[in-house]
Amino acid sequence: MESGSNRTTDPNCPLQPPLAIDIILNLDTFGITLYSVLTFMAAVSMLVFLEECVYIFKKVPNNKKSVIIWVNGTAPVIGTMSCLGMWIPRATMFTDMTSACYFAIVVFKFLILMLEEVGGDEAFLKRGARHRLKISTGPCCCCCLCLPHVAITRRSLFLLKLGSFQFAILKIVFTILSIVLWTNGTFNLADLTSQGTVIWINSFVGILTITALWPVAITFMHLRTALRTLKIIPKYAMYQLVLVLSQLQTAIINILALQGIIACAPPFASIPRGYMLSQQLLILEMFIITLVTRLLYRRQYAPLPEEEPQVGVNSKMVTMTASA
Repeated sequence: MESGSNRTTDPNCPLQPPLAIDIILNLDTFGITLYSVLTFMAAVSMLVFLEECVYIFKKVPNNKKSVIIWVNGTAPVIGTMSCLGMWIPRATMFTDMTSACYFAIVVFKFLILMLEEVGGDEAFLKRGARHRLKISTGPCCCCCLCLPHVAITRRSLFLLKLGSFQFAILKIVFTILSIVLWTNGTFNLADLTSQGTVIWINSFVGILTITALWPVAITFMHLRTALRTLKIIPKYAMYQLVLVLSQLQTAIINILALQGIIACAPPFASIPRGYMLSQQLLILEMFIITLVTRLLYRRQYAPLPEEEPQVGVNSKMVTMTASA
């Protein structure tokens, strides 16, 4: 066997992903079991989400219903899209784009969720009147400790929202652009050269992603103590875990497949097999996250107690001195 990519070592591994019927006809006993179990997990995830939606509509205040449903739906939606991509490999690009667009909206919704949990914009501004925002946090400026702390005003709150909202809008715009370029034959996921459009679009979307995650991290660092009783830390951990698994993990597997490190296995060539393995992992991971998320959000939604007037170590919010 020649050194280099594994993508051309087997004539039975066409470069184009197989049709759904080809997958079904090539499934052995293990394959049937694996696909059945993963499909069952994706279906259960969606059923759990629908049951949670019913609970939210009955038990949750109106101002929190929408954002909690959006955040709760992250793992089930990604798991369902991954299941569709597993069964229909030629639709993987579209299922991945759908999942990415949904998560882009969830980034903004999670920011709104934290604000609603503390009582809304006015309550956030009222609670933050004696505090300042620490902006030297990840993923942008965690090493820039010299950055000044920012006063909590309507303008700073607007900028926090805008920083996350732009990602929700522009991600959808770039997704539509990618589909249009794909129909024209100029958007090819396997073409990562500087002449291709994929590397430029993905690089710009990566910058938008980091920019959108920064306001969420700033808000979380500011409110994590105030919302500790509402389990905001594990909620934020689940949100970050979905980000890592759906974006970073998928990107690593796809790069390995593009380099031919993942060997082909008829009827899958190296690249389609990498996509398939990514979809299967995501189904399992999103199933587990769905169950954990259900436990975190299924609670009584009583109003958050008012902040104590004293400022000190027992303050429920991050306190900064005026000279900070």
